[in-house]
Amino acid sequence: MDYYIDITIKPDAEMRENVLLNKVYTKFHKALYDLQANDIGVSFPQKKVRLGKVLRIHSSLSRLTELQALKWLGGLSDYCEVSEILLIPQLISGYMFVSRVRDNMSVGKLRRLKKRNSIPVGEVKRYKAKMFASSLDSPYLELESTSNQHIYRLYIAFSELQPTQSLGEFSKFGLSKVATVAIF
Repeated sequence: MDYYIDITIKPDAEMRENVLLNKVYTKFHKALYDLQANDIGVSFPQKKVRLGKVLRIHSSLSRLTELQALKWLGGLSDYCEVSEILLIPQLISGYMFVSRVRDNMSVGKLRRLKKRNSIPVGEVKRYKAKMFASSLDSPYLELESTSNQHIYRLYIAFSELQPTQSLGEFSKFGLSKVATVAIF
């Protein structure tokens, strides 16, 4: 994981920042799936309350070359500035786990509970109140499933900076709870 690519989105009047980032990330997820990649991670160097305009993709030189050969951005490349494949600088702030966070309570889960008659009618209102009270406040992406075209939220958690790198596998979203990416 010595190399990276920065994808900087360029929103305009017809394509807002968050919508564009969602579309880019959906295509990125599909590219990782097509490559069957578990050695490509992501970070968001401009993250504050929102994820920002830069998606940083981390991996080896050969793997990033393979990813870019897919021309995975397609028509969205007009809305993005893509850096060359660059070597990670010597001086970095540290390493970070960038992982997925899941909420245990959701509208979909409630729908399934009701369909299976696993939740009493009187408990539905209480479930909804608890669900909204415990909603995640992590930044998220809204992605479109390619299998059923449903929109779902991918909540992202960021660890504190770590002094050493942790090796491991990444999901098909470029996220991991066991592997870190360099932060600079």
